[in-house]
Parts: sequence; structure tokens; C-alpha cells
Amino acid sequence: MTREYLLMAAQALCNDFTSQKDVNTLLSYFSTSVEPEAYEHGKPALAPFLGHRFSGHEGIETYFGLLVKHILYKDMQFSEYLVDMEEMKVAVKGQAVFTWVSTGEHWEETFAYVLDYDKHVKLKRYQVWADSGAAYLARLGQLEEVRVHALEGS
Repeated sequence: MTREYLLMAAQALCNDFTSQKDVNTLLSYFSTSVEPEAYEHGKPALAPFLGHRFSGHEGIETYFGLLVKHILYKDMQFSEYLVDMEEMKVAVKGQAVFTWVSTGEHWEETFAYVLDYDKHVKLKRYQVWADSGAAYLARLGQLEEVRVHALEGS
């Protein structure tokens, strides 16, 4: 196993996110030798995909299904990959414009992934840190109102 190989695995996943590949393509990156997990950090009350551990391929499929149901995105890009060979992890910064489907409210966001790999270079844990506050306000249809008030107050 080389650093380049682990980096290429992470870049392939991120490229497929950027290209908005289907859920089955994304699931192919996850381990079958250990029970994989997806976890997006945040309070569960803010959005249905936050703060829950989605375990196994069915759980991860549920997680991605919730994202597809509630969130659209465009202009996604990734940078600043950090590879830890000892821990078999890759951290990466992402940016995109997200839209909450039911309200149409959108926001620009910088987020981070930490990708933990098994010995077969398949994901065993996928973690996301993102702007849960913007997602919550967009979900309620209040993000634009908060933006306007923030501009008026500055």
C-alpha cells in the first residue's frame, strides 16, 4: 500500500461525488469485509441525515437516499487532501453550492470529509463536518431572511 494509492482512492470517491454519480456507484466504495458506517456530524433535529450512525450498506444507502431527497448540489470541488498512512485515513476539504429541495433555498459551503479505509482500500467509515446551521435554516425556509437581517445589521 502506498500513499499515492490511498490518495487515488479518496480522489476517485470525491470525483464521483463531483460528477453526481448514483447511489450504487457511491456504495461500491464501501467495505464488504467490515460493517461500514456513514456519519454526518450535527444535531439530529436540524436535518434527517445529521447525527445518526448509518451502518452497513443498507444504512449507508438510507443516508445517501436522505441526501438525494433533501439536498441538491452544484459546483462541488475538493482540495487539500491529507493522507495518514498509519491510520489509513484521508481528510479532504470540499466546497459546493447546496439547495434544500423543498424550499429552494441555497447556500455556499465549505465542508470536510474524513475517510477511514480498510486493508482492501474500501471505506469503513465516512464522516462529514458541514454547515448544519445553514442546512437547518434552508430546511425551514428562513436562510434568506437571516441573510438579509445579517446584512442590514452590519
